[in-house]
Amino acid sequence: MWEYTDKVKDHFLNPRNVGVIEDADGVGEVGSLSCGDALTLFFKLDAQGRIKEAKFQTFGCASAIASSSALTEMMIGKTLEEAEKITNDDIASFLGELPKEKMHCSVMGQEALEKAIACYRGETIKKPEGNLLCECFGITDRQIESAVRDHRLFTIEDITGHLKAGGGCGKCHENIQSIIDQVQGKPKAMRPAPVPLTNIQKIRLIEETLEREIKPALHQDGGDIELVDVDGQRVMVKLRGTCAGCKASQVTLKNTVEAKLRELVSKDLVVEEVRS
Repeated sequence: MWEYTDKVKDHFLNPRNVGVIEDADGVGEVGSLSCGDALTLFFKLDAQGRIKEAKFQTFGCASAIASSSALTEMMIGKTLEEAEKITNDDIASFLGELPKEKMHCSVMGQEALEKAIACYRGETIKKPEGNLLCECFGITDRQIESAVRDHRLFTIEDITGHLKAGGGCGKCHENIQSIIDQVQGKPKAMRPAPVPLTNIQKIRLIEETLEREIKPALHQDGGDIELVDVDGQRVMVKLRGTCAGCKASQVTLKNTVEAKLRELVSKDLVVEEVRS
């Protein structure tokens, strides 16, 4: 279960500057509803060129809302030159740090700020350099290299927490690991061939993964998940609570539940929702 600081909880439960600025000087949009996180950031300048107003609209988790709220507080009163120096690490520090699995929320804030300032200046944000590596979230190999080097990331889970890369279908995990090994100077190790799980072992491991990795996060938002059956590589589950009627439930099943089960149990598992 993730540990949130009191400041994160405060900015989530009492977010500052939520809303829209109709005549905004700058607007920045990042993310998408399909990937589970989306942020639109607005700002308005005063006569002296300082940010007098900043507002946001966020679709996402507690960390996404808290990071967006914190960012607006940090922006107000600054010139654009001062504001554009705000990094995702600054946002996390302002909140008393974020769980490593949620650092991508602060990255999303930094990217929205960069786009909003570029919007005001009439500039176009350049596409990330490098080759597309994570198709689910549009992350390139160069972005992953920079994140590994600049933020001292050592695992695929670190990358997913920071950039969301690898948090979808899981097909890019091997390439992400290769980049980590190359940047961190780790020699390639020969991995022994995996021993196939028995059906009982598979079911137990799925149940343990749901209990340890999935349910705590769902419980925070009033949701839950129940394992109904396992048939070969098909994992049938039932969503409970707020998750049952959530529009983003299929995103949660594929990008969170299925991805985590493929990572920790078997890469061939497919999660299906059972509706009663």
